[in-house]
Amino acid sequence: MINFERKEAYKVEDLRQLVALLRGPGGCPWDAAQSHESIRRNFIEEAYEVAEAIDEGDPVHLKEELGDVLLQVLFHASIEEDAGRFTLDDVADGICKKLIFRHPHVFGGGEETASWEDLKRQEKGQATYTETLQGVAKSLPGLWRAEKLQIKAAKAGFEWPNVQAAMEKLEEEMDELKSAVADDTNVEEELGDVLFAAVKIARFFQIDAEDALAGTCEKFVRRFAGVEAAVTAQGKDMKDLDVSALMALWNREKHPENQERKGNDNEQN
Repeated sequence: MINFERKEAYKVEDLRQLVALLRGPGGCPWDAAQSHESIRRNFIEEAYEVAEAIDEGDPVHLKEELGDVLLQVLFHASIEEDAGRFTLDDVADGICKKLIFRHPHVFGGGEETASWEDLKRQEKGQATYTETLQGVAKSLPGLWRAEKLQIKAAKAGFEWPNVQAAMEKLEEEMDELKSAVADDTNVEEELGDVLFAAVKIARFFQIDAEDALAGTCEKFVRRFAGVEAAVTAQGKDMKDLDVSALMALWNREKHPENQERKGNDNEQN
């Protein structure tokens, strides 16, 4: 057993020590065996759980999820410290210097009129617009990455003049997707082009395409639940009905006002 002082309340330094103990001799074999790659997905999942806690407006849940993300940060830093490449203090040093550099209007020592994007380009040594696009993380969710790429391209003047032009581009890409489906070739590429074009339209209305899709996903779940409830009320399983019957129930869930109108008509008759 490892001797670790039990306290009423712990601080960040305690967590740092705890991670080192878990990963060290006599600690947890699983923790000691992990690498950046093996826990990469954990980091992403924890970040999304923080986002969900924010959406819920629940500070207790948010505190818990931020702790999980902090653990991931300390864990990755501990791996690097063991390898002798950098420490958590080096991580803190880097972000402090970055914040100071990007806020000359607060701390001085730079061009106070420079934009955040200009400062980022200076900091990263990006001399061309293409380099700024190449700097957008490939691991971002696809719709977010498309949005960031388009925003950076727009700073170089590469932008549709209005939403109508963007709509026409979407229609063009849809036609190409239809041809690809008909020919059974390049479907993935053409579908990607449609999604990329759809993001352009979202940007004209200051809509986060990821949020729009998330809303549609929630709407799909609600309507699906309504369909299943209607099927269950008939004493059946969804698999007992063919797709046309399921689609009829789906349309009823999609347009409940038609059912209300039909009910009112029956009452009047």
